[in-house]
Amino acid sequence: MASSSQNNFDLNVVPDAQPEIWRPSFLSQKGPLMTNDSVMLDDAIVASVAKGIINPRDETLLANKIDAEVINDSMAFSIQSASSVLNTARRLHVQGNEVQPLTTQVLIL
Repeated sequence: MASSSQNNFDLNVVPDAQPEIWRPSFLSQKGPLMTNDSVMLDDAIVASVAKGIINPRDETLLANKIDAEVINDSMAFSIQSASSVLNTARRLHVQGNEVQPLTTQVLIL
């Protein structure tokens, strides 16, 4: 039988807190971004989206860099973002191709 001293907990010890969840919000000068707003046609929207994507830690990292480094990092970030979107689109396309025959089979049954 285990002794009671092994089951003591120090209630004054605060466990490591989980980091705060970061959720981007895309607000432009006109208000929240809508589905019919265009990133390609409106520079203010581009800035709003970029600001919403950069989290507070990245802001701190970018603040300590010179302009040339920020531009290079922004270009790298843009390429990574485009690659991520492209990969997601490819996965969705493949999944769509897998679902189509199943849908046909369900309709036949």
